[in-house]
Amino acid sequence: MGLKSRNRAEKRKEDKKSLYFAKLNNCPTSPRKMRLVADMVRGQKVETALHMLKHNSALASNKLHKLLLSAIANWQAKNEGVRIEDSDLYIQEIMVDSGRMLKRIRTAPQGRAHRIRKRSNHVTLFIDDRNKPEVIGEEVEEVDETTEETTTETNE
Repeated sequence: MGLKSRNRAEKRKEDKKSLYFAKLNNCPTSPRKMRLVADMVRGQKVETALHMLKHNSALASNKLHKLLLSAIANWQAKNEGVRIEDSDLYIQEIMVDSGRMLKRIRTAPQGRAHRIRKRSNHVTLFIDDRNKPEVIGEEVEEVDETTEETTTETNE
Protein backbone atom coordinates (compact mmCIF):
# COMPACT_ATOMS: atom_id res chain seq x y z
CA MET A 1 0.00 0.00 0.00
CA GLY A 2 1.39 3.38 -0.99
CA LEU A 3 1.74 6.34 1.31
CA LYS A 4 -1.05 8.28 -0.38
CA SER A 5 -3.61 5.48 -0.11
CA ARG A 6 -2.54 4.73 3.48
CA ASN A 7 -3.11 8.37 4.45
CA ARG A 8 -6.54 8.34 2.80
CA ALA A 9 -7.44 5.11 4.60
CA GLU A 10 -6.37 6.56 7.95
CA LYS A 11 -8.39 9.72 7.29
CA ARG A 12 -11.48 7.62 6.47
CA LYS A 13 -10.92 5.63 9.65
CA GLU A 14 -10.69 8.82 11.75
CA ASP A 15 -13.83 10.22 10.12
CA LYS A 16 -15.74 7.03 10.90
CA LYS A 17 -14.95 7.41 14.61
CA SER A 18 -17.24 10.43 14.76
CA LEU A 19 -20.06 8.73 12.79
CA TYR A 20 -22.64 6.56 14.52
CA PHE A 21 -24.43 4.24 12.13
CA ALA A 22 -25.84 0.79 11.53
CA LYS A 23 -26.38 -1.12 8.28
CA LEU A 24 -28.90 -3.76 7.34
CA ASN A 25 -28.03 -5.67 4.16
CA ASN A 26 -30.25 -7.92 2.01
CA CYS A 27 -33.44 -7.35 3.96
CA PRO A 28 -36.15 -9.39 2.18
CA THR A 29 -38.62 -6.50 1.85
CA SER A 30 -39.15 -4.38 -1.22
CA PRO A 31 -37.34 -1.04 -1.10
CA ARG A 32 -40.60 0.82 -1.74
CA LYS A 33 -42.25 -0.59 1.38
CA MET A 34 -39.14 0.09 3.47
CA ARG A 35 -38.90 3.70 2.22
CA LEU A 36 -42.45 4.38 3.43
CA VAL A 37 -41.43 3.48 6.97
CA ALA A 38 -38.01 5.20 6.68
CA ASP A 39 -39.61 8.48 5.57
CA MET A 40 -41.84 8.35 8.63
CA VAL A 41 -38.90 8.43 11.09
CA ARG A 42 -36.34 10.53 9.15
CA GLY A 43 -35.18 13.50 11.24
CA GLN A 44 -37.09 12.40 14.38
CA LYS A 45 -35.65 12.12 17.86
CA VAL A 46 -34.51 8.59 18.70
CA GLU A 47 -37.08 8.11 21.49
CA THR A 48 -39.93 9.23 19.24
CA ALA A 49 -38.72 7.06 16.37
CA LEU A 50 -38.47 3.98 18.60
CA HIS A 51 -42.02 4.54 19.80
CA MET A 52 -43.33 5.06 16.26
CA LEU A 53 -41.60 1.95 14.92
CA LYS A 54 -42.70 -0.24 17.83
CA HIS A 55 -46.38 0.58 17.36
CA ASN A 56 -46.47 0.54 13.55
CA SER A 57 -48.13 -2.46 11.92
CA ALA A 58 -45.84 -2.61 8.87
CA LEU A 59 -43.48 -5.57 8.73
CA ALA A 60 -40.59 -3.30 7.74
CA SER A 61 -40.96 -1.30 10.95
CA ASN A 62 -39.81 -4.28 13.07
CA LYS A 63 -36.58 -4.50 11.11
CA LEU A 64 -35.98 -0.74 11.31
CA HIS A 65 -36.67 -0.85 15.06
CA LYS A 66 -33.91 -3.41 15.56
CA LEU A 67 -31.59 -1.43 13.27
CA LEU A 68 -32.16 1.74 15.29
CA LEU A 69 -31.41 -0.14 18.52
CA SER A 70 -28.17 -1.35 16.92
CA ALA A 71 -27.21 2.22 15.94
CA ILE A 72 -27.86 3.35 19.52
CA ALA A 73 -25.63 0.53 20.80
CA ASN A 74 -22.89 1.67 18.40
CA TRP A 75 -23.25 5.23 19.75
CA GLN A 76 -22.92 3.92 23.32
CA ALA A 77 -19.77 1.95 22.43
CA LYS A 78 -18.07 5.09 21.11
CA ASN A 79 -19.33 7.38 23.94
CA GLU A 80 -18.81 5.34 27.10
CA GLY A 81 -18.93 8.18 29.63
CA VAL A 82 -22.07 9.89 28.26
CA ARG A 83 -25.62 8.97 29.21
CA ILE A 84 -28.25 8.61 26.46
CA GLU A 85 -30.76 10.64 28.48
CA ASP A 86 -28.38 13.62 28.58
CA SER A 87 -27.68 13.59 24.85
CA ASP A 88 -30.17 14.74 22.23
CA LEU A 89 -29.92 11.89 19.70
CA TYR A 90 -31.83 12.11 16.42
CA ILE A 91 -31.90 10.23 13.12
CA GLN A 92 -29.57 12.28 10.96
CA GLU A 93 -29.87 10.27 7.76
CA ILE A 94 -31.54 7.07 6.64
CA MET A 95 -30.96 5.60 3.19
CA VAL A 96 -32.82 2.70 1.60
CA ASP A 97 -31.14 1.22 -1.48
CA SER A 98 -32.28 -1.69 -3.55
CA GLY A 99 -30.46 -4.95 -2.91
CA ARG A 100 -30.23 -8.10 -4.95
CA MET A 101 -33.27 -9.34 -6.79
CA LEU A 102 -34.19 -13.02 -6.87
CA LYS A 103 -35.84 -13.93 -10.18
CA ARG A 104 -38.41 -16.71 -10.17
CA ILE A 105 -40.82 -18.13 -12.74
CA ARG A 106 -44.56 -18.47 -12.15
CA THR A 107 -46.75 -20.44 -14.51
CA ALA A 108 -49.28 -18.47 -16.52
CA PRO A 109 -52.24 -19.46 -18.71
CA GLN A 110 -51.84 -21.06 -22.13
CA GLY A 111 -48.36 -22.46 -21.49
CA ARG A 112 -46.70 -19.16 -20.77
CA ALA A 113 -44.54 -18.12 -17.83
CA HIS A 114 -44.34 -14.83 -15.96
CA ARG A 115 -41.25 -13.60 -14.16
CA ILE A 116 -41.54 -12.86 -10.43
CA ARG A 117 -38.96 -10.48 -8.95
CA LYS A 118 -38.39 -10.95 -5.22
CA ARG A 119 -36.80 -7.70 -4.16
CA SER A 120 -34.56 -6.94 -1.21
CA ASN A 121 -32.98 -3.77 0.13
CA HIS A 122 -30.06 -2.30 2.06
CA VAL A 123 -30.75 0.22 4.83
CA THR A 124 -28.12 2.56 6.29
CA LEU A 125 -29.09 4.58 9.36
CA PHE A 126 -27.01 7.44 10.82
CA ILE A 127 -27.74 8.95 14.23
CA ASP A 128 -26.16 12.07 15.67
CA ASP A 129 -26.18 14.20 18.80
CA ARG A 130 -27.55 17.74 18.51
CA ASN A 131 -25.67 18.85 21.66
CA LYS A 132 -22.17 17.71 20.69
CA PRO A 133 -19.39 20.32 20.80
CA GLU A 134 -18.22 21.73 17.48
CA VAL A 135 -14.60 20.91 16.68
CA ILE A 136 -14.64 22.86 13.42
CA GLY A 137 -14.57 26.24 15.22
CA GLU A 138 -11.24 25.43 16.92
CA GLU A 139 -9.60 24.51 13.63
CA VAL A 140 -10.71 27.79 12.08
CA GLU A 141 -9.16 29.76 14.96
CA GLU A 142 -5.80 28.04 14.42
CA VAL A 143 -5.86 28.92 10.73
CA ASP A 144 -6.66 32.58 11.56
CA GLU A 145 -3.65 32.79 13.89
CA THR A 146 -1.27 31.61 11.18
CA THR A 147 -2.65 34.10 8.66
CA GLU A 148 -2.22 36.95 11.18
CA GLU A 149 1.41 36.00 11.69
CA THR A 150 2.10 36.03 7.97
CA THR A 151 0.48 39.46 7.55
CA THR A 152 2.50 40.81 10.47
CA GLU A 153 5.75 39.58 8.89
CA THR A 154 5.00 41.24 5.57
CA ASN A 155 4.20 44.60 7.25
CA GLU A 156 7.60 44.71 9.02
